[in-house]
Amino acid sequence: MPHSTSAPPLGVGMVGYAFMGAAHSQGWRTVARAFDLPLTPVLAAVCGRDPAAVSQAADRLGWAAAETDWRALIARDDVSLVDICTPGDSHADIAIAALEAGKHVLCEKPLANTVAEAEAMAQAARAAAERGQLAMVGFNYRRVPALALARRLIAEGRVGTLRHVRVSYLQDWGEDPALPLVWRLRKDKAGSGALGDLGAHIVDLAQYLSGELLTGVSAQTETFVKERALPGGKAGQTGEVTVDDAAVFTGRLASGALTSFEVSRLAAGRKNQLRIELNGAAGSVAFDLERLNELEFHDHTLPASEGGFRRILATEADHPYLEGWWPPGHGLGYEHTFTHQARDLVLAIASGTQPEPTFDDGLQVQRVLAAIEESAQKNAVFTPVPAPE
Repeated sequence: MPHSTSAPPLGVGMVGYAFMGAAHSQGWRTVARAFDLPLTPVLAAVCGRDPAAVSQAADRLGWAAAETDWRALIARDDVSLVDICTPGDSHADIAIAALEAGKHVLCEKPLANTVAEAEAMAQAARAAAERGQLAMVGFNYRRVPALALARRLIAEGRVGTLRHVRVSYLQDWGEDPALPLVWRLRKDKAGSGALGDLGAHIVDLAQYLSGELLTGVSAQTETFVKERALPGGKAGQTGEVTVDDAAVFTGRLASGALTSFEVSRLAAGRKNQLRIELNGAAGSVAFDLERLNELEFHDHTLPASEGGFRRILATEADHPYLEGWWPPGHGLGYEHTFTHQARDLVLAIASGTQPEPTFDDGLQVQRVLAAIEESAQKNAVFTPVPAPE
């Protein structure tokens, strides 16, 4: 595989070191070993509030130093890019401060907890771009080779005029009755529940794959488990779950194509199942994250006697991102999406071109999420999504 450690360094500082921090660290550690890059990411420092825990995380994840104040991390001379892997309530403060300090920024999804925060972040990113600092939001599923291939097929017209998009993203960790009131179940920390956590991904995927924006939605949400034990509290002490456990919503794309979505963290037996299918006048594509090296494609222009979905194993050298990996047929995994994300961001920084998805893309998703919440509060009344400025 290509090896580019002789390229000039790009110092990376990361805020947060839990699940997403570990995934992002994997991407930063491996990207220069897999792809021939014009810059070599250097894992300069990781930041967390607990000195002992963040020091251990630095050793475990491969970071050269540890900080306990994100402001100190931003101020480091050896950090040129700030990677934000914290709960959503701190995204805006960290991202805006980093951009104003002259740093590039990668921010986990959803971009923020509110539209107002996302608007401020997008405005800061536009201003920073004029100074040469670039910002990207981390919708990593765009970097699954099979989904990037689906985007290519759709953009080439192989699906034709779009009719339908249907997506579901299901998990079951919320079904555990012993699960305490963790931050993901608190609106002040997470913004929303399954809607923001899972829904953000599939709203972005639907818009990315179709090449269109959602113009309106009709939604219902539900919180099935309304009280949870307080973390570290006395036996019997509980607190209110202030986010949704599940959401279902329909929508319409700009072309008039119809969409349907379902997200849940209480879908027993489903660990991380994301399915998406797009149907058009000339064909269809379908994808299941549990078989992430495969894309199903139906060419509707063929005679009926030759029709039907066929499996494309997205591991060929000319498939997206595969130039950095293994011979055909040797599958990739979830962690590779973060390596691909790092690759795309490094290439954009080196060339001075805007990486995608942009903070404006993240803002668009945030506006859709807000419209979904508004619709659900109004008993599924169809609610327009404001058009981008």
